Amino acid sequence: MDEILKDDALSKLSPAERRHLLRKLVDLERQSAAAAGTGWKWDAVLVVVVVSCIVLTGWIGYLAVTLPPYYRTGSWRGAWVGFDLALLASFAATGWTAWRHRQLLIISLVVLATLLLTDAWFDVVLDVRTAGFWESLTSALVIELPLAVVAITMARRLLRLTIGQIMRYEGVTGRVPPLWQVPLLGPTAGTPWRRLMQERARRRASAGAVVSRAAASVRATTKEKANADQPPPSKDAER
Repeated sequence: MDEILKDDALSKLSPAERRHLLRKLVDLERQSAAAAGTGWKWDAVLVVVVVSCIVLTGWIGYLAVTLPPYYRTGSWRGAWVGFDLALLASFAATGWTAWRHRQLLIISLVVLATLLLTDAWFDVVLDVRTAGFWESLTSALVIELPLAVVAITMARRLLRLTIGQIMRYEGVTGRVPPLWQVPLLGPTAGTPWRRLMQERARRRASAGAVVSRAAASVRATTKEKANADQPPPSKDAER
């Protein structure tokens, strides 16, 4: 093994041979590692997300029909000051993670873009038919939307760079595929709902087997105790 892993021996390998060796090592690691993202908790989260989408669709339709076009609200100052504080915290987190070159920068950029788009949306929609509409629209088009696009573009580029680096470490050549084609934690068979039901059935069967073994153990112990409590036969009985 020491001869195989010597630096001079590895340096003599061609790029194709090194990539082949990397792929073999990665395949061995994948076979021995636990399969992530395939547990019942993961499937339960996916099912909850799907159900939430269905419920939210109906709720949006209900609000579109029942909500009044105008509404006077309280805590207007608190709502916008709190939102801008969250936006400030997102900018600060993005700056710190970029300065320190941390992977958390990708999440910070996505959160920042989301808050910027939300800010632009509510600024414009809530100022319709008011004196500040054009000011809000200009701010959205010139400031919030361009910054959101820059943040999303940077997050996408960082993700592709990370995936490309992992591909090189695994000995995979070629261009980085589109993000929607990159698997998160590896392929799994069946739908989340079907896997969740199968896991539930497996757990119930396992629990039933445990109960059966416990009951058998109790019966065996009771029988042994009953046999031990019986007096030994007398000599007269043996005759």
